[in-house]
Amino acid sequence: MNKIFSKIVIIFLILFTTSCSYKPIFSEKNYNFQIDKLILTGDKEINRVINRKFTMIKKSKNLDKKKFSVLINSIKNKKIISNDSKGDPLKFEIDILVSYEILENEKIILEREIEKSNIYNNKSDKFELEQNEKNITTNLSEKISDNIISSIINLNDN
Repeated sequence: MNKIFSKIVIIFLILFTTSCSYKPIFSEKNYNFQIDKLILTGDKEINRVINRKFTMIKKSKNLDKKKFSVLINSIKNKKIISNDSKGDPLKFEIDILVSYEILENEKIILEREIEKSNIYNNKSDKFELEQNEKNITTNLSEKISDNIISSIINLNDN
């Protein structure tokens, strides 16, 4: 009885582990457009994240796809939201503003701005505060780049 049960369990484990497949959302997606040119100006940290997101789309070389050029300008502002009684900062806000233009055949077909912000608490450990700021900037930049990609997809669907 135990041998039969153990064989059944092993068979089910093999079936479940081999039938499961993981695929990242943006890496394997077959877009029906191509980014011909990507020009990034402004904040280097934000542009690095956006460029990484667009790399998968830029790699596809298919002659049948529509070709777009994207011009992106990014600005990051950090400001103090509140202070304690001594005048030391308690809360900060990171605000990222990205303006972008999408061109097809050297003609602007879409021009937009996206603004994302996040409020966070000050930390006594300055290294931890800096790491927190980098994570917030990366997360906001990824959301913005996803919005830009979505707007190109919507443009291309029309």
